[in-house]
Amino acid sequence: MKKYLADPYFYTIPAKQNVISVLKTLKAQGASLNVLTASPHLTLDACLKRLEMWDLFDNIWSCDDFHTTKADPDIYVRAAAKMGTTVEKVLFLDDNLNADKTAKAAGMLTCGVYDDSSEAYVDDMKAVNDFYIYDFQELLDLKIAEKA
Repeated sequence: MKKYLADPYFYTIPAKQNVISVLKTLKAQGASLNVLTASPHLTLDACLKRLEMWDLFDNIWSCDDFHTTKADPDIYVRAAAKMGTTVEKVLFLDDNLNADKTAKAAGMLTCGVYDDSSEAYVDDMKAVNDFYIYDFQELLDLKIAEKA
């Protein structure tokens, strides 16, 4: 299974539209950028390096690093602690409704991200999250301080 998934991560999976430019802008503005994903480091690290995004992040975690999944609210508390902060001070972005729900339940400010794979859940994601974006460029216009 890992071999089947490895090729797309190693060679073809693209970044979502405007992700790289927005992350560079946020990083230049002093934002702490971190990754928490279910993908294993074998594929995650290769993909971020290939897309030249690796150096944009302060931390890059797979759920494997926490020995749990994004369905466990404690993973968000532990990730925030490793960032030297609390869940209430973290904006969590995900294109998965269940991860958004769990991060929200853990106390994070959340932002749903459109993805074709979750298109059927857009309305549910909008209801669960503090924010919802279709394009990463929208991140630069969010009024995050008003929600925090």
